[in-house]
Amino acid sequence: MSDVIQSGLAGSTWISTEAPGIEYAVLRPQPEGGATIFLRFAKGAHGAEHTHPGGEELYVVAGDITVGGKRLKAGDYLYTPPGMAHAAEAHEETVMLVSLPKLPVFL
Repeated sequence: MSDVIQSGLAGSTWISTEAPGIEYAVLRPQPEGGATIFLRFAKGAHGAEHTHPGGEELYVVAGDITVGGKRLKAGDYLYTPPGMAHAAEAHEETVMLVSLPKLPVFL
């Protein structure tokens, strides 16, 4: 188990994105250039439309957010197939666990 990185929300190092109110913390880089991350949105933050070349899996840890027209709350899961696009808007502060085999491409 020495190669397993263990971290939680409290121990995460948050990195700001270019989008105001959106931060991420890397849990594990993935071989194709993606990563498993925590993604945190401030209330009212908007994530620009983007595609997922390798798909995306997300699990809402806390909050209320609309992703690709689907309203999600704590405990919800969403899979986005490779090549699909979506945007996001947080209705309250939201934290998600996100698995990205490849990094998204912003439109």
